[in-house]
Amino acid sequence: MISAGDVAPGFELPADDGSIVSLEGLRGRRVVLYFYPKDDTSGCTIQACEFRDLMPRINEAGAVVLGVSPDPVDSHVKFKSKYDLNFPLLADSDHQVAEAYGVWKEKSMYGRKYMGVERSTFVIGPDGTIEEAWRKVKAKGNAEMAAAALNR
Repeated sequence: MISAGDVAPGFELPADDGSIVSLEGLRGRRVVLYFYPKDDTSGCTIQACEFRDLMPRINEAGAVVLGVSPDPVDSHVKFKSKYDLNFPLLADSDHQVAEAYGVWKEKSMYGRKYMGVERSTFVIGPDGTIEEAWRKVKAKGNAEMAAAALNR
């Protein structure tokens, strides 16, 4: 289980703008990496819009936000456009990055078990070390938690 003080697992994932984003490419900056289950669902929309609205504070702290879900790039493009999101959404279609961060979990809904993303957020320091790790977070208020951690 990845926790504060651990080295963040590296990754290279396709982004909504067609680029490939890597953790190594962001070395020297703080990164808020948040994992969410699915584009354009109620909780995920609340969470993404709160990150969007807090971007001035997050940018002031010198950090970048990356949203990660198993949805494909074309889904991210629609979601980002619909809500005017101002940060990259990354497609972890094979959920390897979610697995590396320990957030690919068995879930249950209406008695049906399935595998999916456990909503989680990580603040990664400029040196690639995990500064904060929150698991099973609530969508509402998660962005504020991350912004506050960046300004400590």
